[in-house]
Amino acid sequence: MNLSPVDDIPEAQRQSPARPGVSNSSSLWRWLGIPILVMAGAGLWGFPRDSPPVTPVVSEPTPAPIVTPGDLLGHLPYSEASPQDLQAVTADGRVKLHRDAAQAFLAMQKAARAEGVILVPLSGFRTRQDQQTLFYDVKAERLQQVTERAQVSAPPGYSEHHTGYALDMGDGKKPATHIEITFEQTAAFAWLKKRAAQFHFELSFPPNNAQGISYEPWHWRFVGTPASLELFYQAKNRS
Repeated sequence: MNLSPVDDIPEAQRQSPARPGVSNSSSLWRWLGIPILVMAGAGLWGFPRDSPPVTPVVSEPTPAPIVTPGDLLGHLPYSEASPQDLQAVTADGRVKLHRDAAQAFLAMQKAARAEGVILVPLSGFRTRQDQQTLFYDVKAERLQQVTERAQVSAPPGYSEHHTGYALDMGDGKKPATHIEITFEQTAAFAWLKKRAAQFHFELSFPPNNAQGISYEPWHWRFVGTPASLELFYQAKNRS
């Protein structure tokens, strides 16, 4: 039976005022009702006496997960270098690097040329917008899935090129091998394997690298200053 808040006792069980001529029945009720109420109050009919108050159970809120910077499709997050920290390494100014990496590369390029090897800078610093175009437009053009595209190109915000310390290099005598696995068969790559560490450059994505990125023999990064070293290796530790 549904009852309103002010009508919580059914009408058939309410007590009516005493009427003339029914004093005996009302007296009997008073005579029997007192012990019944006492018995009920004493809990003899199974009603609890002095029941402890019910304490509502309050659920503790589930703590929010701690979100830490990490990888996206195998790539690590990097911020863009400041424009004032960049220096061109090509005559047309198209390819730029962080000035520390730029000076090291120019010295390395000079040393390689002295040995008959031509190191060509193909791509250096990239903005997020540059990477947006490179990642999504090429993905659409090649009808690639996101995971497939991420094996060969970083999503915007996750490219080493944002830092200004990463450089794609080619062999000036073998332009057909630019940004190709076949670059590993060139004299330029052989020279880099032998001498790049002298100028503080290292291969970012060697074969079977821990990040799961496709092998890129043309992609090298500069780690010759505390800032560049911390940047890349702290990013690894965050993943």
